[in-house]
Amino acid sequence: MLLNKPKSSLFLALAFGLLASWAGASSKETVYKSTLPPKPTGGELRATLTVPSGNEQKTYTYDPTGKTDPFKSFILEQEETVEKVKRQPRTYLETLELSQLELIAVITGPQGNYAMVRDSKGVGHVIVKGTAIGTNGGVVDKITEKEVIIREEYQDFKGATRFKDVSKKLPSLI
Repeated sequence: MLLNKPKSSLFLALAFGLLASWAGASSKETVYKSTLPPKPTGGELRATLTVPSGNEQKTYTYDPTGKTDPFKSFILEQEETVEKVKRQPRTYLETLELSQLELIAVITGPQGNYAMVRDSKGVGHVIVKGTAIGTNGGVVDKITEKEVIIREEYQDFKGATRFKDVSKKLPSLI
C-alpha cells in the first residue's frame, strides 16, 4: 500500500496540472463572436453566421421560407380556422345536436321523400333533402324508407375538408 500512495498522488498531481494548464490555455484564446444581424421587422427571417476557419471566414445563411415555424402551435392554428368556419344558425334545427333528434316517420312518394324528426321537447319537424340540420353544419343528403342520412362537413388534422355521414334510423316496432 505504501508503494501505491506515492504513485497515485503523483498521478493526481499530474492530472490536475494538465487540467489547469488546459483550462488556462483555452481561456487565453480569443473567441470570435460575429455581430448579430438586426431583428427582422417584417416577415423576413434570415440568420447569417460568420465563423473563422483558419485564414478564411465562412458564412452560413439560414433561410426559413417554406418551412414551418417550430415554435408556433399548430393546434392553435387549427382552432382558429375552425372558429372562422362556424356560422350563425339560421333555423331552429341548426341549433340542435343530432343526438337530440329522433326520426319518427318517413314518407316516400313520387313527388319526393319527406321525414319527420322529433326534438327533445317533443316537437316534430318535417325535413326534406337539402334541409340544414345539426350544429356541425349538416345537410340532409338522402331519405330512404327506413333511414335519413345527414352529411356533415369537417376538417381533418391536416386541414383538408372531409365529409362524414350520420345515419338516423326509424325505431324498430318489434
